[in-house]
Amino acid sequence: MARLYSNENFPQLAVEELRRLGHDVLTVLDAGRANQSIPDEEVLAFAKANNRAILTLNRKHFIRLHQQSPEHAGIIVCTFDADFRGQAQRIDAAIKTVDGLQGQLLRINRGN
Repeated sequence: MARLYSNENFPQLAVEELRRLGHDVLTVLDAGRANQSIPDEEVLAFAKANNRAILTLNRKHFIRLHQQSPEHAGIIVCTFDADFRGQAQRIDAAIKTVDGLQGQLLRINRGN
């Protein structure tokens, strides 16, 4: 399963469901980096250094970062979805469609 790093804005309930689905998810809080206003470039660098794909709701900034430098461990950008379990299941399904997350940008939209 995937090694993921959830950005500060990513819902904890979705993280818990991803973990239940077998993914290794490190949160900003787990990493001791919460509430520090760390720039997105540094968040991505930390994830890359730890071989983890980013999970974020901050779509515009991370899509821009991917376009500027696609050499990362993966970026998964999501729209906000109050169905956290469904969101995690869509992320899990998207991860299973690619052969590794290295350099990938996955876009996960809200369910219907």
